[in-house]
Amino acid sequence: MASIFTKIINGEIPSYKIAEDDNYFAFLDIDPNAKGHTLVVPKKEEDKIFDMEKQAYLGLMDFSYRVAEALKNTITCNRIGMSVIGLEVPHVHVHLIPITNMKDMQFIKKEKLTHDEFIALAEKIARNFK
Repeated sequence: MASIFTKIINGEIPSYKIAEDDNYFAFLDIDPNAKGHTLVVPKKEEDKIFDMEKQAYLGLMDFSYRVAEALKNTITCNRIGMSVIGLEVPHVHVHLIPITNMKDMQFIKKEKLTHDEFIALAEKIARNFK
């Protein structure tokens, strides 16, 4: 059975897409810790990040780096935090979170955005993706 992220990648579930290439997909988290909280996933389903083939892992990190650059050029923050937890969905995913303090990395504080705010933010970040 396909993961929720595979369904997002395949367009079966809508998302606020930031960027995609042949192997990776980035989209805004719909329950974000902070404005701009983005998930980066490989298109190939893999449950655990360190079970990925080395080249796929390195590709995911490179793609995540480029997304993080777009985020830092779009969102005012001290830095972009990165977390890979992977317990809630059995599909590798990197959390990229614009942060100003340590509390922004805790998965208890959530930012609330409207549908229109998500669309505008995704488009703005996507314009900065290279």
